[in-house]
Amino acid sequence: MPHIDLGDYTIHYRIEGNGPTLVLLHGMGNNSKSWKSQLDMLKHSFTVIAWDAPGYGLSSDPKEEFQTFTDFAVVLKKFLDAMSLTRVYVLGHSMGAAIALELYNISPNAIKGLILADATRGAADITSFENKQKMNNRLYAINTLPPNELAKQRAKHLLAPNPSEKVLLNVENIMSEVRPPGYRSVIYSLANLDQTKLYLYVNIPTLIICGEKDKVTPVQVSKLINDSITESDLVIIPETGHLCYQEDPDSFNYHVMLFLQKTEHSNEILKKDYAVNIGEKDFN
Repeated sequence: MPHIDLGDYTIHYRIEGNGPTLVLLHGMGNNSKSWKSQLDMLKHSFTVIAWDAPGYGLSSDPKEEFQTFTDFAVVLKKFLDAMSLTRVYVLGHSMGAAIALELYNISPNAIKGLILADATRGAADITSFENKQKMNNRLYAINTLPPNELAKQRAKHLLAPNPSEKVLLNVENIMSEVRPPGYRSVIYSLANLDQTKLYLYVNIPTLIICGEKDKVTPVQVSKLINDSITESDLVIIPETGHLCYQEDPDSFNYHVMLFLQKTEHSNEILKKDYAVNIGEKDFN
């Protein structure tokens, strides 16, 4: 399995395909394994890279637990730099969407297009009392339950009603691999998350996707984000929950591919127009 040594961190990733680069950022209870369907399909047109965030999968744990998603984004930027990737598409799910936005915040020129799936607004959607209570409940769960028990308790809540046994088992298996340092880092980061002002500054093509029956970050949350980002479109995946990319990968991948192809085509047209304009200036 490929790894990148960043000094303080060793980051594991999965890579498939050739073409423009798409970076996949998993959510709180997942790791790079959860993107199998996206790697398998999108590799035919893109170079698809799925990382394990610090504290997840086969990546090393943070030496000190993170407090914000900016901490994750800084490591992600170092990861991209180490791989000599300068202009990429980024698809983030849930906490991964928050990391993607923070990457845009610290390095906007690194990203050609954003895909925010079942995005979270963190502390922005709840009162300070509710936020602290949610943080403490999550900390209690990860500090007292073995990961496999935590996974069994959480898995069904992440899916639409009556999930297939195959999907449910896969979700449980992946979530049972969570480790306290990574999971707690996300808990603290969620409690400190409010990207309300950041949405207003995003001015690159953005696709927002949400499962119709998402109980964790409901459709209304995605609608609020969509209303705040100028160049965004919203797609709802029917009959799916928070893990819509695992529940209905065909529909999810279709909309991702459509967005990427459209955005890539637009970028090529802009490049040609720019080249023509430069040529005309030189000629004159």
